[in-house]
Amino acid sequence: MAPFLMKFFPEVFRKASEVKTNMYCKFDSQVLTAFTSSLYIAGLASSLVASRLTAAVGRKNTIVLGGCTFLAGAAINGGAANIAMLLLGRILLGFGVGFTNQATPLYLSEVAPPKWRGAFSTGFQFFIGVGVVAANCINFGMAKHSWGWRFSLGLAVVPAAIMTTGALFISDTPSSLVERGRVEQARKSLTKVRGINSNVDAELADLLKFNEMAKDAKKEPFLTIFERQYRPHLVMSIAIPFFQQLTGINIIAFYAPVIFQSIGFGSNSALIAAIVLGLVNLGSILVSTGMVDRHGRRFLFIIGGIQMFICQVAVTVVLAVSTGISGTKHISKGHGILLLVLMCIYAAGFGWSWGPLSWLVPSEIFPMKIRPTGQSINVAVNFATTFVLSQTFLSMLCHFKFGTFLFYAGWIALMTVFVVFFLPETKGIPLDSMYQVWERHWYWGRFVRGSGR
Repeated sequence: MAPFLMKFFPEVFRKASEVKTNMYCKFDSQVLTAFTSSLYIAGLASSLVASRLTAAVGRKNTIVLGGCTFLAGAAINGGAANIAMLLLGRILLGFGVGFTNQATPLYLSEVAPPKWRGAFSTGFQFFIGVGVVAANCINFGMAKHSWGWRFSLGLAVVPAAIMTTGALFISDTPSSLVERGRVEQARKSLTKVRGINSNVDAELADLLKFNEMAKDAKKEPFLTIFERQYRPHLVMSIAIPFFQQLTGINIIAFYAPVIFQSIGFGSNSALIAAIVLGLVNLGSILVSTGMVDRHGRRFLFIIGGIQMFICQVAVTVVLAVSTGISGTKHISKGHGILLLVLMCIYAAGFGWSWGPLSWLVPSEIFPMKIRPTGQSINVAVNFATTFVLSQTFLSMLCHFKFGTFLFYAGWIALMTVFVVFFLPETKGIPLDSMYQVWERHWYWGRFVRGSGR
């Protein structure tokens, strides 16, 4: 929004208004990207603390804390009078996102029945998608108002309040309650999530057994996860979030209006294009919800990877042809529409693969004793990679031009090959029996076979 740039980033506004030669460089500003990236640094810091927090106070209370922190950050951003307030609010938002990204995927995986765990867990990514679409719609509606940026930033208090209030009325997960010695509450929680007519004794006995095994180990979880028998878990907790960000989706999602405006779309057209991308992504997550427990995680990862790779290469070709090597040509309407279509197909590929599955798979592969730690590493790597990419993307776009999208295509090819050879299928496997998939794997079996659970 122009009023927002004029108030906080006047140099960026001046540059965007004056640059006529290279459409890729209009918004290249380290100050602007620092504002965006501050959230990820805060999220990275909070995710490292959140591991111990979720183990000590439970998944539910961590979600509540994250919601309160996010609410405070949104309120400060909405009333920001200077850059300092803007950054403070952004940092608090980061803390809130860090806490909830740690606790929510664990919560969903631990309460879901094994046969429906995939569908339950994709709900996390679905509502992230809802938030992205809602934010773009609000930005579009407020774009012409001088105070619209305050409304856009401040309105984030609404979902924060809904999440915080809702979390107060749910019970914690049975695994978390057993871990903290609250066995009777765990029994009640199991009965609540499995149904009052269900016999939960066997599942509760398994939780107690694995909890005792974890206590007997008496080791620091951050040291335990580096043991040889947990090598596959450690690799996946790093590789999956790292690869997810290198699909380029968050860069496109966060900077979609800037990208489309930089390559020739008008301001309003850029926001509409971003909304369309968000809606396509949202619809594809619903497709994933219906397919993930039928066809498995690997199938969706591989199909989505191939689809995204083809689209990124095609986007590179279209941009090269339409804008020229120097990026000085104005993109035609036909090429602009083709570009939007390709990005929508790309967003759909992400929406039914790396989007929801990058939260689902890490949340379900860890044994109880390292589950919070593994999720913490997963979230921390996600934030660290997002920070680096968001801090450098606009500069990359300026210097590499259309080659930026080819950069992401190369990574998508690599991650798809990684899934083919190194990620086992986890569909329908109970959490406490997940060790079996590693024991049977052609490569990871050498690390975990004969080492126990």
